[in-house]
Amino acid sequence: MMAIRPSKVVIATRGSALALWQSRWVADRLMEAYADLTVDLHVVKTTGDRFQEAALQAIGGKGAFTKEITEAILQGDADLAVHSLKDLPTQPVPGLRVWAHPPRFDPRDAWIGREGLRYRDLPRNAAVATGSLRRRAQLLAQHPHARVEDIRGNVETRLRKFDEGSMAGMFLAMAGLERLGFAARATEALDVETFLPAPGQGALAIEGREDSVWEAMLMPLDDADTRDCVTAERSFLAALEAGCQVPLGAFARLEGGTLILRGLVSSLDGKDVVRGQADGDRGRAEDIGLALAAELRERGAGRILDDVRNGGGMA
Repeated sequence: MMAIRPSKVVIATRGSALALWQSRWVADRLMEAYADLTVDLHVVKTTGDRFQEAALQAIGGKGAFTKEITEAILQGDADLAVHSLKDLPTQPVPGLRVWAHPPRFDPRDAWIGREGLRYRDLPRNAAVATGSLRRRAQLLAQHPHARVEDIRGNVETRLRKFDEGSMAGMFLAMAGLERLGFAARATEALDVETFLPAPGQGALAIEGREDSVWEAMLMPLDDADTRDCVTAERSFLAALEAGCQVPLGAFARLEGGTLILRGLVSSLDGKDVVRGQADGDRGRAEDIGLALAAELRERGAGRILDDVRNGGGMA
């Protein structure tokens, strides 16, 4: 028997401007696909929202921004969730599934330099704001004399703190700036060849209950190119991260039927960096991620990650 499509869908979302934009964007795509559909938003306050100034590692890692959202679906308060994929834990939630990855937005990191300062021209001992271990590590690898200032909060909060502060520069995601209309604040978008983004950066994940109704309804929103690329990136992440926050970057791209994945693992101080690349048929995206993770582990990434998890990796 064919499953009956609902006439109304409720999307669970965080209340930040970026999360609301993303959920409304998906709501619009759904209503374009199904003219008789009504979509409502159900705002949920997550642990990450309640403790915005806390280090991510101290409040449960990536799950701090998703746990309450997924619970809303499982409890029947909502039908779907729209996540920034880079915030979504790699471990799936029983009973739920990511059914769609719409076309990816800009995956690059944005550099915001004070008075137009370019990233490559960062002066010695300059202060740079970031709350990301990945960005911190790559910054210190390329500018070892930089001083890192921790910064937390949503996009608007970070921009305000930057404007009110004295740091020379700050990192944000280009996708977030573009979605909120702040793209002009970026001094430059950093080339993924030299500054690797987080796995899944710029991509969305639409999650729903694991049944045929949501599969049929959401799969038309799925972009095959995006899915293959982020599958490789998150396979690499899952094989190395083991649930911990670590300085790790990955980015995949397609050349015809070939998927090319680049990845790195770094010590916190950026002094010990292992980089690599793997490629293969795009239909083997998950295997490509696992293969690159195994290669980097053999070349020293395992030792680096053990040191990071044990509180080391800083000079």
